[in-house]
Amino acid sequence: MLARRADRLAEFEKDLQSAGVSAGGYAVDLGVEAQVRGAFQKIEGEFGPASVLIYNASAGRPGRPTSLSERALLADFRINAVAPLWCVQEALDGMVEAGRGTIIFTGGGLALAPQTDFASLSIGKAAVRSLAFSLAQELEGTGIHVATITICGYVQEGTHFSPERIAEEMWRLHSQPAGQFETEIVYR
Repeated sequence: MLARRADRLAEFEKDLQSAGVSAGGYAVDLGVEAQVRGAFQKIEGEFGPASVLIYNASAGRPGRPTSLSERALLADFRINAVAPLWCVQEALDGMVEAGRGTIIFTGGGLALAPQTDFASLSIGKAAVRSLAFSLAQELEGTGIHVATITICGYVQEGTHFSPERIAEEMWRLHSQPAGQFETEIVYR
């Protein structure tokens, strides 16, 4: 697991380990390439090559397109589109060697219906969706399943958009046999 906050990672790691799952958390700023790539090297050294990659991070600030600064847009874009590409590049060799793997991106409805007041996030969600589709095309026939879940709502406990329900959709994607891979689930 990669995240900014070491304390939250420690909680998740403890929960998973108490359930009998071998887990490790790595505090990383996803906007810093060297940290992302270094974390993947540590993970591979401790756990072996990745067989599943789920990219769930996003960044966006409220603002209309005309009020966005280049700096803010690029900082958000780095998290929304560039960092997931770094993660894929780091995880891919092991998947290619194994002839199988799963890469899932958490997308958002803003990719399909951008909102002017959330221009940066709309652009980022469209970019990660495009990344998922282009990677799926590139990796077709390799046994590596690339997909995105485009969530058209706010992820919230106790609702149709609860993390548990989203996780079930991720599991469904991961469990699909080669030749029947879906590239996108639009979750409404």
